[in-house]
Amino acid sequence: MSATGLAIIYVIIWWIIFFIILPVDVNRTKIVKVDGEDPGSPENPKMIKKFLYCTVITTIIFIIIYLLIKFEYLNLRNMII
Repeated sequence: MSATGLAIIYVIIWWIIFFIILPVDVNRTKIVKVDGEDPGSPENPKMIKKFLYCTVITTIIFIIIYLLIKFEYLNLRNMII
């Protein structure tokens, strides 16, 4: 598989994992209420922590998928046809 194909697979997996992790560890109770702000939005969404967790989980999943493709246990071309 080409580098472009591998990069596309990594990005797709990253976004899927990111949207799965996004609602985890969110405290929706507000200490300070701000006018015009959604009352259900989190005060501290912890985005950097979620970004790092997402990248680590995606890298592990991507390495597993890459090894399966490399040793021909997973052939994406045959799955499409």
